Amino acid sequence: MSVEARSGPNTHADPRGRRLESWKEIAAYLGRDVTTARRWEKQERLPVYRLQHSKLGSIYAYTSQLDAWRDKQALGGATDAPAVEADHQPTRIWRASRGLLVGGVVLVGLLAAAYLTTRSRAVNATRPKIQSLAVLPLKNLSGDPAQEYLADGMTEELVGRLSGIRNLKVISRTSVMRFKDTKLSAPEIAKTLGVDALVEGSVIREGNRIRVHAQLIRAASDEHFWSEEYDRELEDMLALQSEVAQAIAERVEVTITGQERSQLVAARPVAPEVYESYVKGSNDPEYTKAQIEHRIADFQDAIRMDPTFAPAYVGLAGTYISYQDIFVGAPPSEIRPKAISAARKALELDPELAEAHAVLAEMYQKQWKWAESEAEYKRALELKPNDASAHRGYSYWLACQGRTQEALPWVERGRELDPLGSADTIGFVLLMARRYDESIREYRSVLAVHPDYTNARWGLGFALIVNNQTDQAIPELEKTVAMMNRSPGSLDMLATAYAHAGRRKDALSLINELKKRRQRDYVPSGAFITSYLALGDYDQAFFWCYEAYKEQSAILQWLKVDPLFDPVRGDTRFQELLRRVGLN
Repeated sequence: MSVEARSGPNTHADPRGRRLESWKEIAAYLGRDVTTARRWEKQERLPVYRLQHSKLGSIYAYTSQLDAWRDKQALGGATDAPAVEADHQPTRIWRASRGLLVGGVVLVGLLAAAYLTTRSRAVNATRPKIQSLAVLPLKNLSGDPAQEYLADGMTEELVGRLSGIRNLKVISRTSVMRFKDTKLSAPEIAKTLGVDALVEGSVIREGNRIRVHAQLIRAASDEHFWSEEYDRELEDMLALQSEVAQAIAERVEVTITGQERSQLVAARPVAPEVYESYVKGSNDPEYTKAQIEHRIADFQDAIRMDPTFAPAYVGLAGTYISYQDIFVGAPPSEIRPKAISAARKALELDPELAEAHAVLAEMYQKQWKWAESEAEYKRALELKPNDASAHRGYSYWLACQGRTQEALPWVERGRELDPLGSADTIGFVLLMARRYDESIREYRSVLAVHPDYTNARWGLGFALIVNNQTDQAIPELEKTVAMMNRSPGSLDMLATAYAHAGRRKDALSLINELKKRRQRDYVPSGAFITSYLALGDYDQAFFWCYEAYKEQSAILQWLKVDPLFDPVRGDTRFQELLRRVGLN
């Protein structure tokens, strides 16, 4: 179809009728959805024009030409243009015959439409209902790699909003981001993630405007059964996310409660620069102390520009948690109050932010406020039933209480929601349940796919130690030490392995390295406990236990189930420690 140039202003009525400027307007005029209108253009020569400008394209059509095309379709016409009536006046007989013909055609059309509608309903009834989906990373089509964060942010927010629907399983962002720029087909991705449908799309930014295209794909057949385009000001980004999420929920015909709908609809204007800082913070990596500090700065910038933007406080609180006191290294007394303060501020602004409740739950757990922690986990899961991190967190809470068999279904559900991002957590809960062989298998399966996953390699070393396989644990933990840049947690576990293997001198060498580092930098007291237990120096082990108690070290939440503490479970000092942390 030829491309028509856009004409200048014209005060005369256009003989071609009203101009429709988008697929949405064209589809609405025809009384069909966008997917059908697009198909008609490709297969039935629907008169649609295209303009190419900059790196974007736009489409338009005229109502009179659409009317003519529709009349031809109804009459079975095959010419390229509407027939032009002859100049002579038809006779009364011809008028009557034409009236009968048109009436007959209309009747046939109505019968055909009724048949197609009934057939469509029958086909839809036989199709399996969509009960799970994954939002694949939206593509950045702006032509500027610096705008990648906007596409990633849109992906994350769609996942977040849809995760609040209890009757729809939604795969977490951690897993779907593994498929960024993938060459796999939709059915292959869906099989890996275990879902019925996929959401694909793209984001284009032009100045302070943003255009989003989204479509739904039925996984089994690769059928594209919904497609829509949206064009908004950047300050309406949150409203746009809400609109897209609602459209997806309606199209998959999932049952939504009143509370879930209110969460989907909730939106407010946000300044573009605020949103940019927030999304950049959300998508920055967080594997090193420097990267974590960069994320914190982004969230703080967003808060400085808009102190009422609750999601930025949640992001800040979650990033503080990333200062894992045994791996990255930061005093709990410095970090936890900041995380709690940010999470509480977020809830002050928006009491229904599930992520803020989950942050508080984790912080309370590490402070041994067990009842408060459980309540926050349950509230987070109530608000966002598909939150994989909340499922993992609650499974850890149950395991800390010694309820490891109850913990396993929760962590399994977490893996269903985040199949590629939470595999190692199952290995850890199995370890705490004393199911060592299963734990080792889980960790090895993770590392077979992701050999650079340091937490999984650390966990594998731990499981091999307690399963009396220190000869295999040591090489795994030596790799971990190198991969973690000799972090306190990695050195502590390697020293523990050396001690179990009878390599006392090597174990003490690593302990001394940590003590020297402690003189100039923060090293958690918990990093000395298990190595001294393995060496049989229980007095030193309890000295560091009580130092860890003063710090509220995260290791003490596992006292009740951690097998490395087994040698001293009968010691009165251990029983007193259990009582102090509320686990007796």
